[in-house]
Amino acid sequence: MATADRTPKELMLQTIQELPDGSSYEEILRELAFARMVERGLADSAAGRTISHEEMGRRIAAWSR
Repeated sequence: MATADRTPKELMLQTIQELPDGSSYEEILRELAFARMVERGLADSAAGRTISHEEMGRRIAAWSR
């Protein structure tokens, strides 16, 4: 089943089920947060909400000014 066809609950359950049985609460939360960040990044990319590597470098350099 494609990601777009799945509910957030189904995606979270799959993520949790793929973790080792001995995973701690913190590891589970960290993995869920990571999976969500990846999902959002892929959606941004598909919608054209990206910037070039060079632009990102300029923005980071501006932080230290």
